[in-house]
Amino acid sequence: MMQPNVDRIPTSHGGNLPRPEAFDALLMEGERRREAIVAALPGAVDDVIARQVDCGLDIVNDGEYVKAAGGGNYGSYIFGRLAGYSLEPVDPTQEPKRDISGARDRDEFPGFYESGLWYSGSGGPIRPGFSTPGAPPPVTKEYVCTGPLAYTGHDAIAADVAAIVDGLRGRDQIGFIAALGPLSLAAGRRNEHYPDEESYLVAAAEAMREEYRAITDAGLVLQIDEPEFTTGWQFHPEFDVDQYRFYLERCVEVINHSTDGLPRDQIRIHTCWGSGHRPHTQDIELRHIADLFVKIRAQVYAVESSNVRHAHEWRVWEDVKLPEGTKLMPGVVGHATDLVEHPELVAERLLRFASVVGKEHLEAGTDCGIGSRVGHAEVVWAKLRALSQGAALASAELWRRG
Repeated sequence: MMQPNVDRIPTSHGGNLPRPEAFDALLMEGERRREAIVAALPGAVDDVIARQVDCGLDIVNDGEYVKAAGGGNYGSYIFGRLAGYSLEPVDPTQEPKRDISGARDRDEFPGFYESGLWYSGSGGPIRPGFSTPGAPPPVTKEYVCTGPLAYTGHDAIAADVAAIVDGLRGRDQIGFIAALGPLSLAAGRRNEHYPDEESYLVAAAEAMREEYRAITDAGLVLQIDEPEFTTGWQFHPEFDVDQYRFYLERCVEVINHSTDGLPRDQIRIHTCWGSGHRPHTQDIELRHIADLFVKIRAQVYAVESSNVRHAHEWRVWEDVKLPEGTKLMPGVVGHATDLVEHPELVAERLLRFASVVGKEHLEAGTDCGIGSRVGHAEVVWAKLRALSQGAALASAELWRRG
């Protein structure tokens, strides 16, 4: 499906996009407006696809509207599609499975973390933390694996697929659907059923494969969202780099098991350093893990690359080579700021990446899904327009050079 670039750099994004106010209002009313939500969904999806096309994007999705219509988001949607997890009260006497997101940053910036602002920007209609400073309320419930994991969401993923396929009729764009990675599903959640962590993660991979297969069988691009690949470093401050690399080697095996038998040329793997607007000074450096990331069986490697802690890491790809016939999709606009990137800056970033991976092996993307991570929908659409404009500038320059 994904061919080397012939005359330009294709554009896409991370997944989450703004929803129309009327549709969002219906979602806020929940199950009592189920019929109205179902009736409004096709029109909302058609609208968001049209908005992406208008912004100049080539590989588009439903804005994750179908997940939202089912009462879920990037991560939580999956619990309505799996058997084996139970929502349990948090036992305050039990040691957490791992530390909090940004744990290494917390040790360096304790006052910032006490303020509660560390979690701002991580999602929601209005970025939580900016308007409600103070520590977030304690978590009182958690999903725990208490039985055999099995995928039960066949009707739900069929609705995802139908929505994007219907919305793409008559358009030249390629469709994609983002699905939660097996590690981001299971690695942070306690296992009370399987005999060990390895068998637990394997079971999670096999369950998620059912969703992945439904996406690729429909001829769509599967984006596996696996922020755990990079953010696990923050969740496990006890690891040194060698220990973390050992952990990631097993992670690669689990992810590859989840896509066993699926067409590589329809798989995009996405990772990032987490969406919180925090210092990020203690993020794992890409140079330590990039060689492991490209061992994941995928056609496109999507990596957060525009924020000020990681924008310099394009040079990593001078030393770490992509597998033959694959592509890199760096984030060249991001969620870390409400400032809209200038198209010439986007082009400059893409030219740097093209200098190390080649223009034929490059796509332009966003750091993460930006629909709920910048301050207003207007900013999101402006960023996506800047993305496509910058890609057009870079393409013109690269193909002029020959």
